[in-house]
Amino acid sequence: MNADPNCIFCKIVAGQIPARKAYEDDELLAFHDIHPWAPVHVLVIPKQHIATLAEVGPEHDALLGRMLGLAPRLMKSLGVGNGFRTVINTGPDGGQEVYHLHMHVMGGPRPWSKG
Repeated sequence: MNADPNCIFCKIVAGQIPARKAYEDDELLAFHDIHPWAPVHVLVIPKQHIATLAEVGPEHDALLGRMLGLAPRLMKSLGVGNGFRTVINTGPDGGQEVYHLHMHVMGGPRPWSKG
């Protein structure tokens, strides 16, 4: 599996940095954001290192579909039943801070502190 030894999310996938996991399978990992913008805020990442959404190709279609398809099941399992938000920041102008593809999934009662 493709990994970047300097990437914080690759280190979380490898178990070198702890995270509060919400879901894991062979391809995906979901964990709670350490700086949440909502009452429930998880990040869904591929275990494979892909720096940005701009770098995906047709070979990633199934992976992206699995990431998006996981969101409603994950929110339901975490007690979010009244809607949620999904966000993928891409590149510097898109507000991406960690260069490992990740999808924010945020839910819970409003008003949220940010976003």
